[in-house]
Amino acid sequence: MMEKPVAIVTGGATGIGAACCRALSHEGFHVGIHYRKSAEQAQKILTAIKDGFLIKADLVNIEDVEAMVMKFKEDVGRVDVLVNNAGQSINADILSMKIEQFDEQRALTRGIWYLTKRILRQFMLRQAAGRIINISSVVGHTGNAGQIPYTMEKAALDAFTKSLARELRGRNILVNSVAPGFIATEMTRDLPEDVKSQIMAGITLNRMGLPEEVAEVVAFLAKKGSYITGSVIHVNGGLYGG
Repeated sequence: MMEKPVAIVTGGATGIGAACCRALSHEGFHVGIHYRKSAEQAQKILTAIKDGFLIKADLVNIEDVEAMVMKFKEDVGRVDVLVNNAGQSINADILSMKIEQFDEQRALTRGIWYLTKRILRQFMLRQAAGRIINISSVVGHTGNAGQIPYTMEKAALDAFTKSLARELRGRNILVNSVAPGFIATEMTRDLPEDVKSQIMAGITLNRMGLPEEVAEVVAFLAKKGSYITGSVIHVNGGLYGG
């Protein structure tokens, strides 16, 4: 078993996930960088942090998730922190969205649930310690037109956090959510300028957040925050108060 603590970041190749990988590496973790398609970006993050490993998997595919957990068992033998960051946004208004699109959005949440279940059973419960950090979103609390399935799933992650924290009472495993606001990533880069201006008008700090500012909170919850569980921590520059 590896001596250093191990942190797994799903969707770790880009955006907030990549920032989390860098921050957790800085805190002394051996970091597992999960990706689905972004192999080149994942390799760049691994090169930058030096102490880590790559894992490719489609979280929608349960067989991929099983193989992923077995690789952790064989290669590192422990998982101390799981950051459920992987996400996707399938956008359309309710009248235009097809049932297949809705199901595709929902399937990722199922994969997150299953990965967490397997990490708990295989590692954290046996270690009698662990931290689970779910990356949700401000829109899970405020709603957002044209993103109903996405906002539903992000709200579900926060409900998952609160319920799982209660289920794990007395097990020394902390479960929290970090809910970013309007963060400068590939997902927000291509938004129309009028939409950006409308969102910016509601942000107290009058700017977009940086992925590193979300990662700072994730690193805190992974390393410290020993009396925080079942909580949703908002990182949104004053866009929403919680």
